[in-house]
Amino acid sequence: MSPVNNAVCAEDGNSKVKEVNSGAQKGLETIAPLVCSAEETPDPIPAKVQGIIPHWINGSLLRNGPGKFEFGNTHYNHWFDGMAMLHQFKMEKGQVTYMSRFLHSDAYKKNSERDRIVMSEFGTISMPDPCKNLFQRFFSRFEIPKATDNANVSFVKYKGDYYVSTETNLMHRVNPENLETLEQVDWSKFIAVNGATAHPHYDPDGTTYNMGNSYGGTGAMYNIISVPPEKSDAENTLIGAKILCSIQPANKYQPSYYHSFAMSENYVVFIEQPIKIDLLRIITCNMRRTTFSEAIHWDPSLETIFHLVDKRTGEVSPVQYHTKALATFHQINAFEEDGFLMLDLCCSDDGQAIDNYCLQNLRKSGEALDAVYNSMSRVLPRRYVLPLNVTNDMPTDQNLNTRPSSTATCTKTCSTRVFCQHEDLHGDDLYQYGGLEFPHINYERYNTKPYRYFYGCGFRHIFGDTLLKMDLNDKTLKVWYHKGLFPSEPIFVPAPDAVEEDDGVILSVILSPSQDKGTFLLVLNAKTFEELGRANVPVNMPYGFHGTFNASA
Repeated sequence: MSPVNNAVCAEDGNSKVKEVNSGAQKGLETIAPLVCSAEETPDPIPAKVQGIIPHWINGSLLRNGPGKFEFGNTHYNHWFDGMAMLHQFKMEKGQVTYMSRFLHSDAYKKNSERDRIVMSEFGTISMPDPCKNLFQRFFSRFEIPKATDNANVSFVKYKGDYYVSTETNLMHRVNPENLETLEQVDWSKFIAVNGATAHPHYDPDGTTYNMGNSYGGTGAMYNIISVPPEKSDAENTLIGAKILCSIQPANKYQPSYYHSFAMSENYVVFIEQPIKIDLLRIITCNMRRTTFSEAIHWDPSLETIFHLVDKRTGEVSPVQYHTKALATFHQINAFEEDGFLMLDLCCSDDGQAIDNYCLQNLRKSGEALDAVYNSMSRVLPRRYVLPLNVTNDMPTDQNLNTRPSSTATCTKTCSTRVFCQHEDLHGDDLYQYGGLEFPHINYERYNTKPYRYFYGCGFRHIFGDTLLKMDLNDKTLKVWYHKGLFPSEPIFVPAPDAVEEDDGVILSVILSPSQDKGTFLLVLNAKTFEELGRANVPVNMPYGFHGTFNASA
């Protein structure tokens, strides 16, 4: 099936253009079925294939996300809180099987045993233990909140092993072949961090980089983490992990929240954004009977700071790169060229999006659902150009970006400060698709390198409702869209002996809130964005977060 026409309608003059740019929507379809608990499918079942699943695709699409939203009469409040459910679409010789399992985390097991929520999550506080007396309940309020091990965000790899991760210090090693939960791993037993992101980066030699905060009596620090690729036959843990460097927050008692970071060939780029975490509120959550989410706030009066760290030496650049307040969850790519570092991000101008994903909002319908969507800031792809060799001899108040292909600016304001203004990585036609999130590239060959294409979801709804391919040469789009269908993030899988950057396929799991058990795996030709085939599975699946492709040996 061919992609839809992506031209922007110009009729009605300025009023039409203003409407397209605002992204306002009316009559949005309810997505409540996409945030309901699902049953696991622990034994592989065959999918019904329509069209063609290329025979060269040999491996599994692994997906992670929330899959259970209540225990007994207790219910979670936020989409981020649902118990981790792991999914596998296994492809071999044009055939597909599907299976899913709940992650057997401590949170899942304890909640299941007692049939109520006994461990707090991001937006839900646990219920008091009815077996405790009044005094025990009172004193439990003075305990420091324990981190959840409900690793429902992504699949990640360390030393060749698969883990599922969230943003706390606890993750789980899993078997990608049968989704069995193998062991819980605590970052803090190997290095002094209180958590790590669910979006590490990988060097070609297998070295893995990540970021994690550390909290102490003197406040917080941001830490760049390095995990070596080697392991002995006997160990499957994070032994050998080290802190490459630590960065002090602008306000050490209110560090920035971050979901990911960027990496070029020689640098790790940390983005200190004005989404702030109030540490005092965190440690007093139990006392005040409030959630972690209530300790996060957006401060648009602050600028965003890009910190550069040399991957070889751990040295933090004395030059800080500033820009206006922005919020970013996912980076597209970063690469160095001609003495500049190009930093490509999916950004919005408002950092309050997290609040919109409470389950009460996601289960609304009609005008109430429209109002939630229309209150959200659109996420758009942008490029920042950072000069790497800033010297005292360089003039101030003058654009240092000498690249004629980029309209981004970078101006030195003093010897250690450069102010950056972005270039849009899109044309006007992206506005009609509600912006772009969940970006992916041909990571294996083009991460940290100049590239041409990236893929993502368009958000004309609160959840992604289109698949998009952006060509950076002319900032044009290719689009896959079918009314009533909601795709997951697009995963690029290169074809064997691929020559061009987009030789391969895009994999995405498609959900339909209006059709019972209408889930299917979609396979697109990454070059043309035309549909090759789909594998239908008779299951209901909640809308999830992230995944990866695990190629078979």
